[in-house]
Amino acid sequence: MSITPQEALQRTIEHREIFHDEMLHLMRMIMKGEMSPLMMAAITTGLRVKKETIGEITAAAQVMRELSTKVHVADTTHLVDVVGTGGDGSHTFNISTCCMFVAAAAGARVAKHGGRSVSSKSGSADVIEALGIALNLTPEQIARSIAETGVGFMFAPNHHPAMKNVAPVRKEMGVKTFFNILGPLTNPAGAPNIVMGVFHPDLVGIQVRALQRLGAEHAVVVYGRDGMDEVSLGAATLVGELKDGQISEYDIHPEDFGMPMMSNRSIKVETPEQSLAMLRGVLDNQDGPAKHIVVLNAGVVLYAAGVAPTMKAGIDRAREAIESGAAKAKLAQVLAFTQGLAKAA
Repeated sequence: MSITPQEALQRTIEHREIFHDEMLHLMRMIMKGEMSPLMMAAITTGLRVKKETIGEITAAAQVMRELSTKVHVADTTHLVDVVGTGGDGSHTFNISTCCMFVAAAAGARVAKHGGRSVSSKSGSADVIEALGIALNLTPEQIARSIAETGVGFMFAPNHHPAMKNVAPVRKEMGVKTFFNILGPLTNPAGAPNIVMGVFHPDLVGIQVRALQRLGAEHAVVVYGRDGMDEVSLGAATLVGELKDGQISEYDIHPEDFGMPMMSNRSIKVETPEQSLAMLRGVLDNQDGPAKHIVVLNAGVVLYAAGVAPTMKAGIDRAREAIESGAAKAKLAQVLAFTQGLAKAA
């Protein structure tokens, strides 16, 4: 069913839903550059103001997946993405990027999908690049890296070429639109398991239900009640979990896992270099809030990946991966392997 951009805009002004097939049509127009920048900005603003529905988000994510450059992973056992919407304004170091190495060292296979900084001081791609890991690998090379090392980083612009039609409009608008919440729903490797951090509590229920409709197996969507798009040490964390086809929503606290409540102030950074130093410190087993928050979040990743039966068991495995040196060794392995692939290309 087709709908004109003008009809869609009117629908958002009236706070009425754009139906699934209509949203598919609109999103294809947007992604293929068939809609004027003015209408694109108006519709995305209208959707944000009326609040996007789960159906609208799911349809838009389906189109982004359809037009993406995929990474074909033969065996998706324990394959997981760990990703945040960003936009939380917390300016912490790259917790999810550090978790990638810890979780992989403990038996998960991580297909991480990320880009450069949008709202933080340092995006996942900024730190991956600073570590010396090749960003511009082919989909085949990324699949090999996942198979050989348990880690593959997919630089979002390489996998969503159609976003070039949207990028100038998003940049000029300078406000959050539904594209901020679509990226984490569109893993190019089709990871069936995911830990996703979100910037608003309302998004926990929305994103976990969108993931359910998109075919996820085990999803854990988190919002730290101090505003973090991670599992927080400084407050309770709201969780939306999809497991065995069922959705549950609940709060978790660091104390539930025998971990201390700590302020997040000491894990804030101003530059990618500071983020890199903090990440290396964690992998070097330096004690403190940075290590604790990585252990907590990597533990949840191991639970989502099906490597650990509970979050508590995942947290114990994550701590062991850091303290044994396995996580640091994993970084060295990924670095050597991806550099070898890049040189061979």
